[in-house]
Amino acid sequence: MKPYVLIVEDEESLAQLLEYNLEKEGYRVAVAPDGEEAMTLASEEAPDLMILDWMLPKLSGIEVCRRLRNRQATRNLPIIMLTARGEEAERVRGLDTGADDYIVKPFSMGELFARVRAVLRRIRPGLADDTLSYGDIQIDRVAHRVKRNGDEVHLGPTEFRLLDYLMQHPSRVFSREQLLDAVWGSDVYVEVRTVDVHIGRLRKALKMPGLPDPIRTVRSAGYALEMKNGGSGSSEEDSASAA
Repeated sequence: MKPYVLIVEDEESLAQLLEYNLEKEGYRVAVAPDGEEAMTLASEEAPDLMILDWMLPKLSGIEVCRRLRNRQATRNLPIIMLTARGEEAERVRGLDTGADDYIVKPFSMGELFARVRAVLRRIRPGLADDTLSYGDIQIDRVAHRVKRNGDEVHLGPTEFRLLDYLMQHPSRVFSREQLLDAVWGSDVYVEVRTVDVHIGRLRKALKMPGLPDPIRTVRSAGYALEMKNGGSGSSEEDSASAA
């Protein structure tokens, strides 16, 4: 069964963005626009994890967290708080109220997914997806190891995150800009051509005799991880020509 995530966020555009991306990641998602509805939905079906905004109408995120911790059915519910408040005192207050983690806006989807997996792994390990497989490639997120066709593949931290993201969306083509936002984060300035360098390193690391190139270069579009029809066969030099 898919893990059930309840998003409590009054900013409609952000709530929709979170809902869309979490559903793509394989979660079952519900959205509450205020604290009172969050309490109602949590009472109807206890979520496996709650993403809770600090500033909410009707009932604040802090009060929602406090009430959930006082209920037997939701006492151990994993809660990640979202807020624009970055001061240490506010972070401490949120954690003291019972939040399991804390993310300051703005944040990247990649960071959020990593926090969600980490909280689920720590609190409800049976729900955390610690391994990924696609074709003959396997990722172990806990051990930070990659294998292809049973052989160890040595990757740097950025190549590991890049492969992890591509494996979550097999066959989907991503532009450089999309990969920058997902892997490096939207608040980090990195030259867009940096993606080409790391794709080249990843492609080289995954290259094995007799096995197809799993990274497909789509000219004027970007990159995809794809095993269909024996792989793309794109060369490392070809990767630099994708736009």
